[in-house]
Amino acid sequence: MLENLLLVVSVLLIAIVLLQGNKATDSNGIITGGNQELFQNMKERGVELFISRATYVLGVLFFVISFVLFLQ
Repeated sequence: MLENLLLVVSVLLIAIVLLQGNKATDSNGIITGGNQELFQNMKERGVELFISRATYVLGVLFFVISFVLFLQ
């Protein structure tokens, strides 16, 4: 049963990470440090806040279930 739950959590985690918005507008800006707004303190609102919290929850669930399965 835990294996099936881990599979569902894994798929949901992958999907929710793919839904996250791209904070860097240009990949060249990441390498050269050209994106000045990347590390500014910007508040997430609405859907971004939900996706961010869902990512944290699913990530914690993934690690907890994986750890429990490892100990069995």
